Amino acid sequence: MTYAAQDRPLVGWIGTGRMGFQLAARLLDAGHDVAVYNRTRTKAEPLAARGAVIVDRPDDLADRDVVFTMVSASPDLQAVTTGPGGVLTSPTAAPKVLIDSSTVSTQMSALIRKEATKRGTGFLAAPVSGNPKVIAAGKLTVAVSGSREVFDSVEPLLALLALLGRGVTYVGEDEVARLVKIAHNVFLGVVTQSLAEITLLAEKGGVSRAAFLEFLNDSVMGSVYTRYKSPALVNLDFTPTFTMPLLRKDFDLGLSAARDLEVPMPLAATTAQLVAGAIGAGHVEEDFAALILEQARNSGITLEAQNVPVDDGLSPRP
Repeated sequence: MTYAAQDRPLVGWIGTGRMGFQLAARLLDAGHDVAVYNRTRTKAEPLAARGAVIVDRPDDLADRDVVFTMVSASPDLQAVTTGPGGVLTSPTAAPKVLIDSSTVSTQMSALIRKEATKRGTGFLAAPVSGNPKVIAAGKLTVAVSGSREVFDSVEPLLALLALLGRGVTYVGEDEVARLVKIAHNVFLGVVTQSLAEITLLAEKGGVSRAAFLEFLNDSVMGSVYTRYKSPALVNLDFTPTFTMPLLRKDFDLGLSAARDLEVPMPLAATTAQLVAGAIGAGHVEEDFAALILEQARNSGITLEAQNVPVDDGLSPRP
């Protein structure tokens, strides 16, 4: 399903960080009329060359049909929606649909849903999984919750973000998409810590990281994710895709949900402590794959980049 050209909604986009910029660009490149707000205006301005209108305040987007938000944390979402100048505060207009693709708490999501409903705005929680390279490879995934009717009305836009519908999943009513994304990111951290541990076990026993990970990735235990993270673990390139503080935030959200739902999560709790330790050791700006550096320190070895080509399995889709 796609929109006919004459039926394309006017789109607003709030938040042009690493992910938001790429996704807004995708909508622009597909011919959509997109107006953009970012707290630091200069980060949004390159989108103007692709046809975006850059606005000064979130409430400048209140007359748009569909507005996406993609910000860092719960307080940021509240600020751009219901705070002073927020997109839901205009006295004269409100978006038909508000789609939030941030990773925030279920409590904040429910609060924004309530405020959106007061304005007659449909609200979808639609957190995404991926990063700019994942977007280019067509492997972005989106979990969506809220009214099924509202979801159906904007599914073509979400499908475009996820490259022709790959990985757009309607998961239910209200805020359940938040739990899906939080559970996903907790798993991300646990798997990365485990991957660091077994890789260093092999290395300390005399096997190069490159050789071990090549074997693992070709085995039934390999995955898109283990292959994707292999170059960072082999060559120690920790250019950030997702930082340790952001991962810690998601562990906090996940463990809080686990307490509320009375689900024991011992592996997640242990990994959360290791992430906190890595942050305390100064791994703040690097990609969270730097967990391997702390694992090496705890194992009594010093890592060196192996400087060999490693396929990350994410060749861009045409």
